Amino acid sequence: QVQLVESGGGLVQPGGSLRLSCVASRSIFSVNSMGWYRQAPGKERELVTRCTSNGDTVYADSVKGRFTISRDIAKNTVFLQMNSLKPEDTAVYLCNVVLYGMVYWGKGTLVTVSS
Repeated sequence: QVQLVESGGGLVQPGGSLRLSCVASRSIFSVNSMGWYRQAPGKERELVTRCTSNGDTVYADSVKGRFTISRDIAKNTVFLQMNSLKPEDTAVYLCNVVLYGMVYWGKGTLVTVSS
């Protein structure tokens, strides 16, 4: 079992930045993959970014060049740095971990981009 707790969401103006954090209840050293998804009101959940244990990283086209995923293994934490935010980035952002074939989700943190 892995519990995931996200934080760092909030209200930000267009062009601003936010850094999301996801703390896992156990070591993330051996996870198969970890990443961030988002779900906007009335829309399906979509992949934002994901990195695998061998270092491969993918980003949605809509966030390439603006968002960066990183992790601190010692702190069991994965981060999402979001720059140049746009109103269309407004969504609940959810942390995702795949460990030994099991998929775990956090409850999400709300990001609202508005002036």
